[in-house]
Amino acid sequence: MTSETTVDRPLSYVHLLRLSDAFGVVEHARGLDPLTHHGYCLDDVARALVVLARDADPPPEVGPLFTMSFDFVAAAFTPDGRAHNRRAYGTGRWTDEASCGDWWGRGVWALGTLVRRGGDHGALARPVFDTATGVRSPFHRSMAYAGLGAAEVLQRHPGHAAARSLLADAADLVSSAPSPGGSWPWPESRLRYANAVLPEVMVAAGAALEDGPLLDRGLALLGWLVDVETALRGHLSVTPAAGWAPGEPRPAFDQQPIEVATLAEACARARRITGDDRWRTTLDRCEQWFDGWNDVDTPLADDVSGGCHDGLTVSGVNANQGAESTLALLAVRQLVKEYATLSD
Repeated sequence: MTSETTVDRPLSYVHLLRLSDAFGVVEHARGLDPLTHHGYCLDDVARALVVLARDADPPPEVGPLFTMSFDFVAAAFTPDGRAHNRRAYGTGRWTDEASCGDWWGRGVWALGTLVRRGGDHGALARPVFDTATGVRSPFHRSMAYAGLGAAEVLQRHPGHAAARSLLADAADLVSSAPSPGGSWPWPESRLRYANAVLPEVMVAAGAALEDGPLLDRGLALLGWLVDVETALRGHLSVTPAAGWAPGEPRPAFDQQPIEVATLAEACARARRITGDDRWRTTLDRCEQWFDGWNDVDTPLADDVSGGCHDGLTVSGVNANQGAESTLALLAVRQLVKEYATLSD
């Protein structure tokens, strides 16, 4: 599949709307049916808000979903800048204690995306974002996502001191982490999940803070990850849900859409900053992974339902189509469409 066909194929929000109601986006599904007893989580609603905020021409039917997603994300943050993740189905009741795990970082990313977009919702998101910038998480991915939110804010407000500080601290946490050394430059002993967000925040910080060496290190680490997650015949063969370390077999399963979407986000940013078509090639391969150019030659995208299967297994696909995977597909197609349009 080529990026040109993406231009002619509108984003389908049908399955995302199927998973959503007035209170949130249901996290899990059995087949196409929402598993409502699992409730909602900030992780997924923040992802939804990022996708919806970046859509320059959304269909009218997603207007209520956008408003609900913003209200959910804003309500998740407490006055001290931490965030709840889990909400009971059909209610506004939070079922967990506020903290600063990955959901906090993704919430800050969504708020920053709205601030950059501007308008009424951007103005409403700004004070919530500002409060969150006073928090620091000890977790690499949480801080990396928050740093991406800060980078978005700096695109609109270059003098935002708290955003600059948050972005710098996020990049420092990732870039200063010791690696095992040798041929393994990764700042962890094994690849885990959503891996590309770590080099992406280094790239974002290097560009926004005008730190050339940091930018170069981030691009080099992202390039290394692309090489590791690319099979010999050229398709993506990404890190499985259980992670991967040298000496373990490849390809490995189950592979999840979030890994591919995170790689697409990082490569799209690298392409914007450098203009290097290497990153555009990998971005196209991310979409092709969903459409069947993968280790088992099986599509995960379901263009009938508008959803995406939850994983790639050694024997095919996981039959379920939950929120995380569906939003991963939407994000990748959105990014590919953006670059295909810019190339025309």
